[in-house]
Amino acid sequence: LRDGAAAQYGSDAIAGVLNFALKDAPDGGLLETKLGQTYPGDGERRQLSANLGLPLGDGGFLNLSGDWREAEPTARSVQTDGARKLIAAGRDGVRQPYAQVWGQPDVRDDWKGFVNLAAPFGGGAEFYAFGNYAERETEGGFYFRNPDDRPGAYRWDAPTGRGAETAKARIVVDLTDDGRDDCPAGSGVNGAAPVFIAAELTPEQAARLFPGPGGGAAALERARAAERAQLARITGPGNENCYILNELLPDGFTPQFGGALSDYALAGGVRGEFGGGLAYDLSVSKGQNAVDYFIRDTISASLGPDTPTAFELGSYIQEEINVNLDLSYPLEVAAFASPLNVAGGFEWREEQFEVRAGEPDSWRADDFVAAQGLGVGANGFSGFSPETAGRWDRWNLALYLDLEADVSERLTLGAALRWEDFSDFGTTTNWKLSGLYRLTDRLRVRGSYNTGFRAPTVGQQRVTSIVTAFGTGAGGQTALVQRATVQPTSPLAAPLGGRALEPEESDAYALGIAADLGPLELTADFFAIEVDDRIAQSQSFVLDDFVAGGRCEADAACLWADRAALQAAREGSGFGRNADLQRIRYYLNAFDTRTRGLDVVATLPLELRAAGASELVFAGNWTKAEVIRHDPGAVDRKRIAQLEKGLPRVRFNATLTHDEGDWRALLRANYYGPARLFHADDENKPHQLGAEVTWDVELGYRPAPDLELTLGADNVFDNYPDRNPYAGEHGSKYPEYAPMGTAGGFYYLKARYEF
Repeated sequence: LRDGAAAQYGSDAIAGVLNFALKDAPDGGLLETKLGQTYPGDGERRQLSANLGLPLGDGGFLNLSGDWREAEPTARSVQTDGARKLIAAGRDGVRQPYAQVWGQPDVRDDWKGFVNLAAPFGGGAEFYAFGNYAERETEGGFYFRNPDDRPGAYRWDAPTGRGAETAKARIVVDLTDDGRDDCPAGSGVNGAAPVFIAAELTPEQAARLFPGPGGGAAALERARAAERAQLARITGPGNENCYILNELLPDGFTPQFGGALSDYALAGGVRGEFGGGLAYDLSVSKGQNAVDYFIRDTISASLGPDTPTAFELGSYIQEEINVNLDLSYPLEVAAFASPLNVAGGFEWREEQFEVRAGEPDSWRADDFVAAQGLGVGANGFSGFSPETAGRWDRWNLALYLDLEADVSERLTLGAALRWEDFSDFGTTTNWKLSGLYRLTDRLRVRGSYNTGFRAPTVGQQRVTSIVTAFGTGAGGQTALVQRATVQPTSPLAAPLGGRALEPEESDAYALGIAADLGPLELTADFFAIEVDDRIAQSQSFVLDDFVAGGRCEADAACLWADRAALQAAREGSGFGRNADLQRIRYYLNAFDTRTRGLDVVATLPLELRAAGASELVFAGNWTKAEVIRHDPGAVDRKRIAQLEKGLPRVRFNATLTHDEGDWRALLRANYYGPARLFHADDENKPHQLGAEVTWDVELGYRPAPDLELTLGADNVFDNYPDRNPYAGEHGSKYPEYAPMGTAGGFYYLKARYEF
């Protein structure tokens, strides 16, 4: 259904539904393999697929499908500015060729299996069942941790009493909890003057700290020499109890983050028809999706030199159980041109969301070490702690009624009504009206109006996590910061406007035509959707801005009286150990939107050659999204701009196919209109993407009736989006996200055998 379908299907159908037709052949099958890679030579993909149909009993079937895939990573990167400076300074251990990789992740052991079966058992009834199982593992790189500028690991940012020159200084830890300063003077332990970072000094600052001949450049060289001498003294003989991360990872590190996903679903039921035409379908289904997160090539800084370098971070698990009863009956109405189809049903659903804690090293801290300034948990993505782990569930039940009939030979009308009751936020009722009028045998108009809703998921209400992300640091510079996603009603979110989530609600209408203009088949549909209380993540709040003694006294409300009050809020939100937590965000009913668009699909047979069959298919879309209400205190202008301009307003493709004898060919043009993105989620760094066109080609040959060989290429001319003007900051050669993708051209060879 191209228009909204919440009145028939409930929450997940706020913008329509896709109806999947399951394979039900009782015999035959196919084998297919596909190999390909990108033009630069990376991103190799391998795929094997199979399908088999078997008879089941008298008139039944058993249909089995399987698929295996692997995809190697791609790299569309440049070396970061920070890494280049390190290499130029002689640090030959910096990761090459890119300290930070941008591109498609590594996908391993991607398995899928599907079964579909049905068997009659008398009285016109049929038992059916279908289900799937899938698993895969993906892994990709996080941001590069420069050994000069990663807070909570290599350096601290707190003022130290020696002025701005040493406000950013290396963290040196005394590993002995004996009440004494066991590290050399100037190491920064127990309030002593810390090891400054020479790379952070301007020539003027270096000249003040290390006066002498030769100007600022010479002063910087003296500063670097003094820094090396400090580090050597700290890590030298007799100072075994003094720890600095540069001993373990002197050239920085890039965490590799991934997840192992497993997914299964199973549905079974009985369908048939009672006497008089009353059809029924009673079914039960259960599904579960689980992701086990992991990270490697990283550290937990607060565990000191004994830190592991790989961690199991914990899991997210979503589980659903559904019970459905659907009934339909053709009711004869004398005034109508067809029976009135009366459909109705009942649904009961239970949803459960679970967060499982990671291994202790992924979230715990050595309190003595952590108190000296080191970050807590696996660097990059802190494991789920027992305080943030848990299991939450809800249930809902629904009733629906659907009516449709040809009230005349030319006019078809439909109406639907659905009522639902959710255990966590109450009831909702939605309805829909639709119609189709046949102006002529070749021209039809259609339209609909519907209300809709989308319930907040249990995960959106309960999810908690802490990651390393880009943010704006001191002086407006882009820097890595620790950012948590917290529950909307937690002690950290509530003072900032967090509250229990409510469902999204929508009003939508669509009006279109379907025409047969000679050989041309054309459909055009205009749609408009207004959604109130859309659920999204808030902007990233800097916690220090709301603590008395900080910025809040002049510019904002002081939500916490002091740092002790903020720490109590951290503990109440499950982040008591994470003293380096700088920012938070949460899910909220963030804004109201209006989306209008036009879908056009046209199909035209062509006579290119008398011996073959050709067809041209055009599919295009124009969509304009507007934010008509938002809370500027919770949602920043960057998020608004992303919604309104982050996707092209115009997107279309035109596909030409030709079949002749044992050969077939395809040529497709894809157009992507302009879009506006933001580098590193920084609203001060917009990136305007121009319109782009890519071309796909495919050539197939059948050497035997049951075998086809195919050679093809996506983006055959190897087109890329506009280059990222801020590429040096964290290494993305192209935008982090682009509508046309950033992989470039991809060529492939495919073989398909049917039996």
